[in-house]
Amino acid sequence: MAHLQKTLAEVDPVWSRICLEAEQAIEVEPLMGGLIYSGVLHHDSFVGALAYRISTKLASPEMSEQILREIADAAYIADPAITGAARADLVAIFDRDPACHRFLQPLLFFKGFQAVQAYRLGHWLWMQGRHDLAYFVQMRVSELFGVDIHPAAKIGQGIMIDHAHSIVVGETAVVGDNVSMLHSVTLGGTGKEDDERHPKIGDGVLIGAGAKVLGNIKVGNCSRIAAGSVVLEEVPPMKTVAGVPAKIVGEAGCSQPSMTMDQILNTAK
Repeated sequence: MAHLQKTLAEVDPVWSRICLEAEQAIEVEPLMGGLIYSGVLHHDSFVGALAYRISTKLASPEMSEQILREIADAAYIADPAITGAARADLVAIFDRDPACHRFLQPLLFFKGFQAVQAYRLGHWLWMQGRHDLAYFVQMRVSELFGVDIHPAAKIGQGIMIDHAHSIVVGETAVVGDNVSMLHSVTLGGTGKEDDERHPKIGDGVLIGAGAKVLGNIKVGNCSRIAAGSVVLEEVPPMKTVAGVPAKIVGEAGCSQPSMTMDQILNTAK
């Protein structure tokens, strides 16, 4: 076993750490053994465990786990960038969420991580022209997690959605890399246009709880949107906006607000 763990660490340190944490979790709580073995230790890679977890969660009487597992396996083989993004998402959650103490937690328990990985599967289907299957995935993600991300939306890697309740991301929305958002965030449109009508969120942006960003507007890299704000106009890079409607209230406060998760507005002159 020690040799296997060393080999895993050399090939995939994220997966090695998940396996070690899984074994430790069973020692502490044996009643979790069935779930942890089936979800983690029965698989020989992070890719296999992710495909199993997502297909198990999305399965319903309308679509079996076996069919969904075959779809996930095909997607992950065809586009390794999907699971590369999943690794980046997992590490982002561990680094930014003080409630996350192990790599194991997002994979097994955090609906924000699971919802984003299911979206990634739906997006792959959408890009393959398999729109009805993609809509099915979107529907199940909404039903299960309270997260409604259109499969045509484009989302980068290193994404953390904390609590992940009542998240809405529209069809033409774009979200960059290393973005953090909290619950009840909407990236929505303002009308019935058929073309670009949703926000374009830059890299490293922090979006506070309940914020609404509406319309085909740009939110610049490494900016902050305060909780409860309604953003209707472009946000320059490295700025903080707040209010209804949102206005610039200061600088972002640091070079990487999505990493620090600092949501305190310093309005001191």
